[in-house]
Amino acid sequence: MPDKQAPVMPLTPATGNETSLSAVQHSEQRFYELIESLPMVAVQGYDINRRVIYWNDASRRLYGYTREEAHGQLLEDLIIPDHMREEVIHAHQEWLDNNISIPSEEIELKHKDGYPVPVYSSHVMIKQDTGDCEMFCIDISLEEQKKARQELYRMASFDDLTRLPNRRLMEVELLARLAEAERTSRAMAVVFIDLDNFKLINDTLGHHYGDKLLLAVAEALKTETRRYDLLSRFGGDEFVLLLFDFDGPEHVHELLKRLIGKLDQGFMLDGDSYQVTASFGVSLFPGDGETVAELMGNADAAMYQAKENGKNGICFYTPDINDRLVHYQEVTTLLRRAIETDRLQLYFQPQIDLKNGGIGSCEALLRCFDESSRMIFPATIIPVAEKSGLINRLGDWVIEAACKQLKAWQGTALKNTRIDINLSGRQLTNQHLAEHILQTLELYELTPDQLGLELTENVVFGDYEGQIGQLERLKNAGVHISIDDFGTGYSSLVYLRKLPVCSLKIDRSFLHHAMENESDMAIMQAMISVGHRLGLGVVVEGVETSEQDNLVREAGFDLAQGYLYARPMPAEQMPAFLAGIESGH
Repeated sequence: MPDKQAPVMPLTPATGNETSLSAVQHSEQRFYELIESLPMVAVQGYDINRRVIYWNDASRRLYGYTREEAHGQLLEDLIIPDHMREEVIHAHQEWLDNNISIPSEEIELKHKDGYPVPVYSSHVMIKQDTGDCEMFCIDISLEEQKKARQELYRMASFDDLTRLPNRRLMEVELLARLAEAERTSRAMAVVFIDLDNFKLINDTLGHHYGDKLLLAVAEALKTETRRYDLLSRFGGDEFVLLLFDFDGPEHVHELLKRLIGKLDQGFMLDGDSYQVTASFGVSLFPGDGETVAELMGNADAAMYQAKENGKNGICFYTPDINDRLVHYQEVTTLLRRAIETDRLQLYFQPQIDLKNGGIGSCEALLRCFDESSRMIFPATIIPVAEKSGLINRLGDWVIEAACKQLKAWQGTALKNTRIDINLSGRQLTNQHLAEHILQTLELYELTPDQLGLELTENVVFGDYEGQIGQLERLKNAGVHISIDDFGTGYSSLVYLRKLPVCSLKIDRSFLHHAMENESDMAIMQAMISVGHRLGLGVVVEGVETSEQDNLVREAGFDLAQGYLYARPMPAEQMPAFLAGIESGH
């Protein structure tokens, strides 16, 4: 409850003029009533010696002292922090002696319990002509503003999910530490940490579990970092670790190996165990850069190289990494422009039916052209497309281009020719892929058996459970599914029996080696036998000589593909090729 005691008011000296005295007293009374009625404005009055003569109820709420406790106390003993004591006494004396007023400003005074009180403080001096001056301080609490500023700073400087410093604060800290490291010749490292395959986890389990996993990873990383290092969340599934004052690269490598070990332990989320790995890229000051941009860019490049090296590992920056990054960026730009300006084209390589000599199907091979019409082959663009996130746009273009071509062949001699397109592992993680393919076929009035899909076995076995539903839906609809480069990956006959595939495409390396090596010949014949026993067609690729042609016919292959029969060609050359084989040429 507000203190109801009347304010302490100095008496006005008698003048002999009762009317005048009454008017002055009435004016003072009105003044005190006014400032007492301001619930959010703390007003204190001090005499010429800085002792309290007035203390309104808002001052009690702000500083914790009642009127009785405050009355007669020195200003500097009451609410002035120790480090400001002499400054306040001097400023008050300067006002009295030299009429230099105390400026209004934001300051932190002291609560009865000792904690700081942020206020905006103004000062008024009255009765200066009487020799008995009084100073009134008008203080407005800035507590809410301070909390708002702190919250704005937190939002601007810390990540909401992990509460780690964000990219902005990390870069500010790195800039400050660079100056210190340069002055003291201390070692410093920037480490980029990127979780491997996190997008797949996020897409499969949902963002709720993705956030939980990111938070668990952040906590795990924090437990293995030293107190004077700085771990920050850079964004998405990337973290940046700033390491200071270490003995050399070996020390950094040792610390990062501990982090890898910590992540290898896995994480429990809602009773289920999840595994996550990370790739680490390291740049060292000053050898790998002397600015924030250089160190960050080189650590990022090293991280991408760690992913290239197989993920779940550590890579220190070297100059040749930057060359590869420049190449990657150039190809990414070229590919994006090619998609936007329609500089993509499908070439077709027929697969020959070894029983009747006709075209069994044809593989669609993507060709990309730069602005000077120079061809960029898939071996260059596909890995870049997968890393850059362009693979789905590229894949969608191929699906539609193949369907357009099939539509164009309707009513021609090529009307029964199936087109087989290659699918990337990234495309298969898209849960809407099967629906998109079937809808595109329907849009061009095609039947599903006119389209085939080729997948490398590494892709299929890499995430078997996540892809099986998509493949089953497509096969059940009539789409022909084959495993490309069979025999070069994880070949599991158990998986092969369960996978919804229609044919196997034996990698060219077995054919080439079988010409000279009986063991490779035996393996190739075994794969043909297994494929046929499982009711699958068996295709061989890479046939380049008549001797190889004789071998694949004797071995029992169903279809063959290679330069001996035809090189990849634009669609407009296919009718002439078909006419040629039908005429026996």
